Amino acid sequence: MNRIGKTMGVLLFLLAFSLTGVSEGAIDQNTVNRAWKRISAQTGMEYKGVLFEQKKEPNAWVKFSSGNHTVHVTTGLMNILDREDEIAGILAHEAGHIKLGHYNSSVGRSILWSLLFRALEGNTAGEVAGSVGIGLAESGFSREQEVESDDYGIRIAADAGYSPWGLVRAMEKMKAAGYKTSPNGFNSHPPTERRLERLRRNASVIEPRK
Repeated sequence: MNRIGKTMGVLLFLLAFSLTGVSEGAIDQNTVNRAWKRISAQTGMEYKGVLFEQKKEPNAWVKFSSGNHTVHVTTGLMNILDREDEIAGILAHEAGHIKLGHYNSSVGRSILWSLLFRALEGNTAGEVAGSVGIGLAESGFSREQEVESDDYGIRIAADAGYSPWGLVRAMEKMKAAGYKTSPNGFNSHPPTERRLERLRRNASVIEPRK
């Protein structure tokens, strides 16, 4: 092939690559599934493939139904990560929600708050303010669960052979991309800076940052 042909081939490849919306170095589905398989084995859970969501925002979550669960990861998250230990840290965090029983307890609370909100319907302004307090209490419990899952995820990822700093780097990249949690009472996730401080402390106990 002559030089012009080679040049055209490279340009076509770069064009096709840019049209996919995937940044250079982004992790692929095989990497995500491989990480989840190792994390699942470490936690003693049955391995099931990850479900991928075509969404811009970087996110991962567990969906529960009929005693079953599925793990979901967005393409937006895959696009800002470039190391397997980063997605492993996030998946280990999600495994924490499963293994620590957060789903069962959160469902119980959601039913309770729903009943209380119904009881407060049509009450005075002062009583409605009390219902806001209930919402904040629920949000506080959720923050505790997120912190517990962070702690769990750091340990499990390290036990599975990944760097304990993977989750830290993933969170730092999400923050750099403009996704962070502000410190107010209505957010279920802890404020990003406070969360990162704790993650860094926990990771450094296992391994100094390189």
